[in-house]
Amino acid sequence: MIRIRLDQWIDVANAAESIISYVRRSRNPNELAVVVCNFTPVPRENYRIGVPRPGRYRERINTDATEYGGSGVGNAGEVHAEPLPMHGHHHSLRLRLPPLGALILTAD
Repeated sequence: MIRIRLDQWIDVANAAESIISYVRRSRNPNELAVVVCNFTPVPRENYRIGVPRPGRYRERINTDATEYGGSGVGNAGEVHAEPLPMHGHHHSLRLRLPPLGALILTAD
């Protein structure tokens, strides 16, 4: 069993757009998940958040997926970190955030 704990807020201060993001890690520091929640009915295109490392991030859960009755706004299953610093990290992701939804992405 993997035990997960909140490790680090990415951005908890975006009250203007009502979005929070944070990193969760298992006991193995190489295993991490990025959680992003959009609390508005507005999809967010090209929303950027800092992430702790480069590489591919797979979209594991999208609460707006059509399988759950949602509109299907998402990231086609994966995104790749770019070397653009943000939120105190050296890399960042450009995301399509679903309306009133949450994404959970895991780093490869």
